[in-house]
Amino acid sequence: METIFIQINMKYHYFFIGLLVVAFMSCKSQQPTLTQADKDAFNTLVLNQKYRVESDRAYPQASAAMQQLSSSGVLGAGNSAGTISLIGNQNFLTIKGDSITSYLPYFGERQMQVGYGGTDSAIEFKGVVKNYKVEKNKNDGFTIKFDAVSHSENFKVQLILSPNMKSNIHLSGASRNPISYSGILIPLE
Repeated sequence: METIFIQINMKYHYFFIGLLVVAFMSCKSQQPTLTQADKDAFNTLVLNQKYRVESDRAYPQASAAMQQLSSSGVLGAGNSAGTISLIGNQNFLTIKGDSITSYLPYFGERQMQVGYGGTDSAIEFKGVVKNYKVEKNKNDGFTIKFDAVSHSENFKVQLILSPNMKSNIHLSGASRNPISYSGILIPLE
């Protein structure tokens, strides 16, 4: 009687393992395959320098001060010291020829005094891009590096663009801790 019970349990055991494998396989997300026309349009968009990046997340450098903010609950639900949702917040970085404009909310520590009223809290570029360099990546994307000025602060900018229209921005300035953003690439008319 005991051996029959063990055999039945083993059948159920194998059944549940098989069921779990099928469930995990069906949950795997499929990346849409890009056509050659999509890749060509992406290349043209980036090389013509007419695009806008809108970010949905900011990634400030983790520090003791950011951790204290996170622990206090000031950052809001779903946010942490290392990742902050930008959904519903205005933000953009626009490249149009050799000109750049941006409004990127900044989260992190500064090493110098901010002007009275906090008017210099976001990273706002408006002007000409300097030292603009484009490199092709292994995954058919681009890494773009350039220098830009926000108010009186110089920034080194690295922009990584993927053919699936995803973007990553990495900023490092002279008086702020580095910050990164992830989002989407939008063509300009």
